[in-house]
Amino acid sequence: MLVFNIKDYGAAPEMDCTAAIQQAIQACEQAGGGTVYIPPGIYQTGPIALTSYMTLYLESGAVLSFSDDFEQYPVVKTRWSGYVCNGFMPLIYGADIHHVSIKGEGILEGNGQKWWDVNRKLRKKQVYRSNKTKEIAEANQTFTEPADTNLVEWPSQFLRPPLIQFYRAAHISITGVTCRNSPFWNTHLVFCEDVSIHQVTFENPSDTPNGDGLDVDSCQNVRITDCHFDVGDDCIALKSGINQDGRNYGVPTKNVTIANCTMHHGHGGVVFGSENSGGLENVTITNCVFDGTDRGIRIKTNRERGSYIRNILVQNIMMDRVLCPIAINSFYRHGVSRSNQHLLDSEAIEISEKTPIIENIRISHVTATESRAAAAFLYGLPEMPIRHVKLEHISLEMTMDEHMPGGEPDMVREVIDMAGEGIFAKYVEDLHLHHVTVRQRKGPAVYLSHAQQVTIDQLDTDSSEGQIELDHTEHIFVKDPRFEEAGRS
Repeated sequence: MLVFNIKDYGAAPEMDCTAAIQQAIQACEQAGGGTVYIPPGIYQTGPIALTSYMTLYLESGAVLSFSDDFEQYPVVKTRWSGYVCNGFMPLIYGADIHHVSIKGEGILEGNGQKWWDVNRKLRKKQVYRSNKTKEIAEANQTFTEPADTNLVEWPSQFLRPPLIQFYRAAHISITGVTCRNSPFWNTHLVFCEDVSIHQVTFENPSDTPNGDGLDVDSCQNVRITDCHFDVGDDCIALKSGINQDGRNYGVPTKNVTIANCTMHHGHGGVVFGSENSGGLENVTITNCVFDGTDRGIRIKTNRERGSYIRNILVQNIMMDRVLCPIAINSFYRHGVSRSNQHLLDSEAIEISEKTPIIENIRISHVTATESRAAAAFLYGLPEMPIRHVKLEHISLEMTMDEHMPGGEPDMVREVIDMAGEGIFAKYVEDLHLHHVTVRQRKGPAVYLSHAQQVTIDQLDTDSSEGQIELDHTEHIFVKDPRFEEAGRS
């Protein structure tokens, strides 16, 4: 195996090594492949473009510290917040390449603070312009769809880059490294095939704006194993493009395995959507621990996304101190066009290509303790219920501390604040609860509204406020004779 040590090309700690690193990569490419070796030390660099048949290897003690000089980052084709457009080049970028690895025990340091500072200024409605944002705006001048959404950075065209992005790549692996302080999402896979992410640590501060850990976006055959997440947004997010742009590409994320991962902080442990317009399907999640994430398993979409989220299997999960262990939401209120607010109306609307479908979800052998808002929260659409959901052999325990604040189990069309409550399900069809334990602090163990074809088999709760409460629900079958329906309307 050929090895290209960046020191042989002039790199040295504490200096700008951009040219030396790229020369080593170019030499590797010209040789037909090999390993670009980063020895111990801190190496300052601008963005790095990877090539096929190469391994970027970071030795233990090696740090690639990326520049926060925005002008060093060229404008490239990317997918940003679900839209295929132009933006800042990712810090490590691999486009239209194959058989590439990032390995080792070193650190990829994104130095995101200056990027985050600009985002916070934009959130305060302050103006930011530069030569680079002007260049990005010119590249995107014919692309206007995001202008009608709540994307705070689109008007300025300050489209922050991820730390790592593979775009239209195949046979990719990332192993062992630590990826931290990303300007935007940490690691972003777009239109990729055959990807392995193993023993990677993803770190972003808790207040990082849009600081996701790993975003899998219109990719197939992806394996995520033995990773650790401590981030400022979703730990793992599965996506496939947004609205009409996502439907035009029509590339789903499918055949994804997530196993043996730990999630410590973040808005969600594993999140589906809300950018799901190319479809999400055939996903298994097993043997994971969620500690202190806002939500555990979270599915979110709305009336503009369309497409489907289906065939999801979740099993053997431990959760502690999460806001809501299971949240499935077709009425997600964010990302809806400002000019089309009727998409948040409570009444049923006509089914179209924009109508999302959530179906075939099976969640089993989950234990959640000290949860704060609701044990589980399912909220479909009146015209398209969430269908075919099975919750089996799960134990959902809410905190009994009355001083512990709750919150929104998920962000549906109306604000629903809950604290210490049980399972909430609205607009669902064919829901099975089998050997489910709910320990709520208040309210019924299960509240069903506008639901049909519900089977409850072996529900265990010690609530003094009732076990099952019904509202406009029909075809419910309770197999356990210990419980009675609290009411029917």
